Amino acid sequence: MQEALSLARLALGGVSPNPAVGAVIVREGEIVGRGYTQPPGQAHAEVVALEQAGEAARGATLYVTLEPCCHYGKTPPCTEAIIQAGVSEVHIAMIDPNPVVNGKGLEALKQAGIKVTVEENNDEAREIVEAYIKFITTGIPFVTAKFAMSLDGKIAASSGDSKWISNESSRSYSHSLRNQHDAIMAGINTVLKDDPRLTVRCGNGRGGTSHKQPVRVIVDSYARTPLNAQVLSESGQTIVAIGSEVSSRRKQHLLEIGAHLLELPVVNGFIDLKQLITELGKKNITSIMVEGGGSVLGSLFDQHLVDKVVAFIAPVIIGGERAKSPVGGQGADTVAQAFRLDNVKYTCFEDDIMISGYMR
Repeated sequence: MQEALSLARLALGGVSPNPAVGAVIVREGEIVGRGYTQPPGQAHAEVVALEQAGEAARGATLYVTLEPCCHYGKTPPCTEAIIQAGVSEVHIAMIDPNPVVNGKGLEALKQAGIKVTVEENNDEAREIVEAYIKFITTGIPFVTAKFAMSLDGKIAASSGDSKWISNESSRSYSHSLRNQHDAIMAGINTVLKDDPRLTVRCGNGRGGTSHKQPVRVIVDSYARTPLNAQVLSESGQTIVAIGSEVSSRRKQHLLEIGAHLLELPVVNGFIDLKQLITELGKKNITSIMVEGGGSVLGSLFDQHLVDKVVAFIAPVIIGGERAKSPVGGQGADTVAQAFRLDNVKYTCFEDDIMISGYMR
């Protein structure tokens, strides 16, 4: 199963809105087939592994990180392929929460005489498909707040300089995180100050496939994004979320250079972020990584729209009363009301420490 989980991670970022799944087929103590989910419309993990195993799958044991599907979508049911291949035993890391599956795949296998075992409390399996779980059950994307800060909680010096707080190892891992998300979101102030590209610049592309960039989303109430901004010149899609009061001329300029506009209500000068995230879900965006700035992150926390936090802490002291912290907004009135994380993990990237966890 550990091998299957490792395979599932290879699919992250390249198979949305489908879940990233890994599968391993074992016969007489030896692995005879491996597979992970291919891009939408192509084979699921179980089918890839079965094809690799061929006749060796008959009488073998299948280990899979998510319950096999039992319905027709863009591809036939995996349960049928497993039954027809003659697999005798299946180990499943977790049940698929998708209402059209959710135990039905397990029952189909049992009715065919296949021995089925479901592992309990497989946290790693759930983490791999955490965005899929939220999206398939709510239609709302999974939101990760990501930021890097100094030991004293600053994201830039008082002059605005911020390159680089985190080290190269941390930044490289940040790109792998981008690669796992459908969309990267930033506020207009970040665009104006840093002119970021918000692209993936690591590895061999998403899910081992040809390189496809995540969607870039700019929260820009008054359409102040410069027409020569890097986020508008990179390959892939850039969505600029704007208010309804933006002039037709300005909207036309953005459209002419390839931006996709999403008009939303503006409340007290800020885009309605809850509606923005909902609209992105309607576009089959299952996961969003928000990289700043403080106003956007603060608003997301204030409105309880964040699911997960990934923070990089560098062993540097910046100081300065005017130097900004990563999260703005209204914040908590008391420490007792502060946002707290569960299932916290700590990872070192040379001298930097990454802390990740889920909103309680």
